[in-house]
Amino acid sequence: MSNVLSTTTPTTSNDLADHRGYARVFQPGHLTVGFIAPLEGYPDSPGPTLRDHDIMIRKADDLGFAALWLRDVPFYDPHFGDVGQVIDPMVYAGWIAAQTRRITIGTAGIVLPLRDPLIVAKQAASIDQLTGGRFLLGLSSGDRPSEFAAFGADIGNRAARYRDGLSVIRAATETRFPTLDSEFYGRLDGSLDLVPKPVGPRLPILAIGRAGQTLDWIGTATDGWIWHLSDARRLPDVIAHWRQASPDEQFKPYGYGAMFDLSSNPDAPLQIGGGMRGGRNALLDHWQRQRDEGVNHIALNLKPIRRPAGDVMDELAAYILPHFPTPGAAS
Repeated sequence: MSNVLSTTTPTTSNDLADHRGYARVFQPGHLTVGFIAPLEGYPDSPGPTLRDHDIMIRKADDLGFAALWLRDVPFYDPHFGDVGQVIDPMVYAGWIAAQTRRITIGTAGIVLPLRDPLIVAKQAASIDQLTGGRFLLGLSSGDRPSEFAAFGADIGNRAARYRDGLSVIRAATETRFPTLDSEFYGRLDGSLDLVPKPVGPRLPILAIGRAGQTLDWIGTATDGWIWHLSDARRLPDVIAHWRQASPDEQFKPYGYGAMFDLSSNPDAPLQIGGGMRGGRNALLDHWQRQRDEGVNHIALNLKPIRRPAGDVMDELAAYILPHFPTPGAAS
């Protein structure tokens, strides 16, 4: 296999410093707050109602939250019991682009081994153009065997397909008339040029989860890492390892996603286990400490909440965001 872009070739984040969506979410020494769609609680159901989701999305944008993340869940599998925002993430991202002005739109993440990487590249670059550079492409390897069976895909080679698919996306979006021989996908012989290209010099690509890869590979081949909620006591070691995996000490952000419930009691203690729940004061202390430890972004999943989502967002905006302001939120 001969790729125009090797999967071990370092990528830099320096050329993303001016990327509108990336710079809004990720800054050295800074922590930002975003949400994982949908913006409603559905603790007793596998899926949301999506009632007033246009209003809630505009509210998140207006309040100054950093990002809205979309999951890739094509089927309802009762063994997993969660269908995310229901609507396809790429279709939903295009719709959200027309509803918002500032908030970054990201995927968390597209299950790359189940999708053709050239189609993903076309969709991602199109959304990036439609949003004026507000799109982040988060890629995962998938973890639901039933979905791989439905697509006729081999779950056993998903890690290798992930690496190969990412190299295809980079070649198609970063090179004019690229040449590439893919192991699992097609061949680009230099006679075709994928259009459109991203707004900036390249499309920001994030690893969602480990995707079956080493941290060294993720640190070299992607522009950041979004993981799950981990043991807070181990987090400094995890971040230290991640920073070491970034080539030449370049800034590669670290963030995590978590099920989240905000107590109506502002002094309620923090509880972590299957997600996080607490009052705003304990959460503020926790996130300030994690910012100092090197966390750059937190994506909150509101599925467990029983309070109205709008009330939770208002409280976070009033009492939490002033301590973790979104860069460029007023622009």
